[in-house]
Amino acid sequence: MTRQRDRWAELTGGQAGEEYARRFARLAASGHDVHGEATFCAALLKPAARILDAGCGTGRIAIRLAELGHLCTGVDVDRSMLAVARSNAPTQEWLHGDLAHLDSLGLEPGFDLALAAGNVIPLLAPGTEPAVVRQLAAILSPGGLLVTGMGLDAEHLPLPEPTVTLQEFDHWCTRAGLILRQRFATWGGAPYRQGGGYAVSVHSRRIA
Repeated sequence: MTRQRDRWAELTGGQAGEEYARRFARLAASGHDVHGEATFCAALLKPAARILDAGCGTGRIAIRLAELGHLCTGVDVDRSMLAVARSNAPTQEWLHGDLAHLDSLGLEPGFDLALAAGNVIPLLAPGTEPAVVRQLAAILSPGGLLVTGMGLDAEHLPLPEPTVTLQEFDHWCTRAGLILRQRFATWGGAPYRQGGGYAVSVHSRRIA
């Protein structure tokens, strides 16, 4: 069966790795903090936590989390992004794969945290979003965390209109056995207000 092309691939043609890396290098050189997602996640974790960076891109977040002492595996469908990640951190685990078929990669369950930052959820192939949430929930240990960041309007997305609502996302999470714990408007922890254009959500897997 042919797998449906994700929105990211439609936007970039799967050739954006080097330019994406240069963009964040320019931001870092100009004094911007490019480690907000890693700092946010690290505050939720005990030392040497096992982390899955789902839609890891060029590895910016996973590499930083590894520097902070965590055990990180990155997964992405974009080979150009993974090429940059492997070049920058050749000893880390980088896997090429579709998040809707995460179980085909042979990962051992029991991750303490799964991260889907960078608008991963809104840029998935249409219709695969519930399956991806189920796959991410299944890879977590009981009590493990799913942390997501997503744009909810055109201002916060590389798309003309939003593809996912928080209501839909929370419904998929509930069906996957996840419970909403916290929600913020930024990776810096600003409070989320109804109707906001960006949401950082922390869900946890139910403990049986």
